[in-house]
Amino acid sequence: MKNYRLTVLTPLLVGDGQKLAPIDYMVWKDQVNVLDQRRIFRLLAKGPRLDTYLNQIRKAERLDFASWGGYAQNYASRRIPFEHPSCALYYARTSPEHLFIPTFAATPTGGVYVPASAVKGPLRTALLIDRASEGQWKDFAGRLAALERMPTSPAEGLETSTLGASGVSRTRSMMLADSDSLSSGGTTRVYLIRTSTILQRGTKLELGWKMSPRGAVEARRPTDSTPMFAEMAVPGTVFEGKYQDTPAMASAEMLRALRWKEPAGARRFAQAANAAAAKLLEVQRKYAESTGLTGVVESIDQLSARLAAVRESAASCLVCLGWGTGILSKSASIDMAADPFRQILRSLPVYSQPLRSGLPFPKTRRVVFMNDQPAALPGWAELAFDATGHLA
Repeated sequence: MKNYRLTVLTPLLVGDGQKLAPIDYMVWKDQVNVLDQRRIFRLLAKGPRLDTYLNQIRKAERLDFASWGGYAQNYASRRIPFEHPSCALYYARTSPEHLFIPTFAATPTGGVYVPASAVKGPLRTALLIDRASEGQWKDFAGRLAALERMPTSPAEGLETSTLGASGVSRTRSMMLADSDSLSSGGTTRVYLIRTSTILQRGTKLELGWKMSPRGAVEARRPTDSTPMFAEMAVPGTVFEGKYQDTPAMASAEMLRALRWKEPAGARRFAQAANAAAAKLLEVQRKYAESTGLTGVVESIDQLSARLAAVRESAASCLVCLGWGTGILSKSASIDMAADPFRQILRSLPVYSQPLRSGLPFPKTRRVVFMNDQPAALPGWAELAFDATGHLA
């Protein structure tokens, strides 16, 4: 087995589907104190206060710190700091339905880790982008247009033609393991995220910030938009794990049988991922520049410089993964305006209406705020594969 290393470049959330409800935690001293509810139940069961506590949980939208703050201080299973003190102020002003906090993937012992599927997903997408030819796109669009009813998985045919069927897929050339777990203390923080959008003001397009359930406020009033909070790994965090190129898939006999010109090992994945990252960063920079998100532009420029340095290594790449990265990071075509991809999107009910609006698509981005300012797009990381088995 060889080693891989994932270095977080912008705040990253690789979740496990779990969220902290507002009655699962209390905010105290600019940090989220996650209550150890089982321990609290065992303690209260020894006296008469258990029923009172259960009644409050049943009725409350969030726990009252004045009544139960002692539990947040003394019986917290985790303490996750906010990225900035202003987050606590926005928390106090936000409706409870927006205070469910997605959490980082965690082991049974509480350590945070990155599942292998989260790493392999963007690599598979990048390889698909790299291998899909214009002819395959046109053929795929024609077959979809001829269908009376849209299939449940419309892209399955394109994936099979470019990457191969599931049993002989090119992604089987490399096996990835989950990363080793890290202590959550100091590794993650609760970040503030807001959703940017594009507003049409006459003939001009301007930046706006989304409100829930609908509407948006102008660029100068981001504090009036609806915030989200998420537990994310801080930039600079390093996750390490194991991978292995599959020797059987690289043998000459197997390549001839599968009609492959070359095996899809770590280096091939890295090349495809870097090409996809370059396209994605270009699109994201245009959006940030056109909407006046100067902090995000600076972050993207730093990522572009990192990409240029990474490309000097044969087996390192930039990837965009996890929560909040949007449709662009998960799509088989990053250029949403190009046909036949746009033609395919128009045939899908979920995308047809936004495309008819005439506004740039997609018009929204989730933006991470740092120091109470829009600062970065989430989910960027550097992935390094080591052929020797020992990463420096």
